[in-house]
Amino acid sequence: MKGRMSTENGDIIVDNEVIAQYAGLSAVECFGIVGMATVSVKDGLVKLLRGDSVSKGVNVSIESNRISIDFHIIVAYGVSISVVADNLVSTVRYKIEEFTGMPVECINIFVEGVRVMD
Repeated sequence: MKGRMSTENGDIIVDNEVIAQYAGLSAVECFGIVGMATVSVKDGLVKLLRGDSVSKGVNVSIESNRISIDFHIIVAYGVSISVVADNLVSTVRYKIEEFTGMPVECINIFVEGVRVMD
């Protein structure tokens, strides 16, 4: 389902892919996150996503104009995962709510791997 807002000038419909792209770009700016990840179902391998493909590591669903986001991330070696997760949740929640005008109901984080920062 897509996000829908009504204004006096008409309706605004926001596609999930737009929100996923914005959320992915906001997430990779957070300290301790190396990048987004995708998991190959047939191989069980985790692949680090870079650049324009960050939205593939993000799943967005919208129910009754409330946004739920799932992140599949790779964190930097040596950082506290709970601190990175707290930072990610607060940063993305603020940016997405400001961007869309819709509340973020929940953010789920799946840590798919750990990498040494370059």
